[in-house]
Amino acid sequence: MGELSIKLKIADREYPMKVRPEDEEMIRNAGKELNEKLKELKRRFRLDDRQDLLAMIAFDYLVQSRRREEAIRASEDMISEKLDQWDGLLNESLS
Repeated sequence: MGELSIKLKIADREYPMKVRPEDEEMIRNAGKELNEKLKELKRRFRLDDRQDLLAMIAFDYLVQSRRREEAIRASEDMISEKLDQWDGLLNESLS
């Protein structure tokens, strides 16, 4: 199936884009979340400059993404360590 042409309104501006049908709901929800975050920061910091607000949001999401990556890496390291321990125990018991 082909791509859908949609318009996403972010910070009172429309952005045309082409999306896969299976991604449409997720993309629209992301746009809605972004607009809600804009409103929240505008109210909280009493800022009207959209560029400042969008920069703050981008930075916040980047920090969250880095934290998740670090948590995933730590989990992967722990799993790898445990598997190595189990492998050692299995090798010992088979010897």
